[in-house]
Amino acid sequence: MHQDLERVFASEAEIQEKVEKAAELVSDRYRGSEPLAVCVLKGGALFYADFIRALTIPVALDFIAVSTYGKGIVSSGKLVIKKDVDSDLRGRDVIIVEDIIDSGFTLISLKKLFLERGAKSVCIVTLLNKIGRRAHDITPDFNCFDLADGFAVGYGLDYDEAYRNLPYLGILKREIYEH
Repeated sequence: MHQDLERVFASEAEIQEKVEKAAELVSDRYRGSEPLAVCVLKGGALFYADFIRALTIPVALDFIAVSTYGKGIVSSGKLVIKKDVDSDLRGRDVIIVEDIIDSGFTLISLKKLFLERGAKSVCIVTLLNKIGRRAHDITPDFNCFDLADGFAVGYGLDYDEAYRNLPYLGILKREIYEH
């Protein structure tokens, strides 16, 4: 897997430092309440686990699995819910924990959906804010890293279901995904 990478973008230590800082800021925002942290599966799972363990406030947990990409690298423009949250969102502060915000379609769709379902507020926390391909007007409330360009993999992020288990973030060589 490592030979498929152009470079390491963020080391394990750098990731842990940024995750802890994001958790500190989110804990400060929600001190005195118990928000619902929703993990966007599958990519957000590793980030989510580290992030919720670093929170210093009580938090309820839930999960959602959605798809907009299928097997390609370009969003289809349609949100498909594969596994919905189990929690009632009415009157709750919801924290969406996602691996990457790319075009912005998934997160703008989820935020709208959760607010329509009665969430009191929706906060977006991402590991990686990919600013070079933003097609929708949405900005994460908290993010760990910004990336202008490149295809990031590792620490939960994948290309065609591979590379998720890398303990760091790497940039995939173009010839791997442009063939």
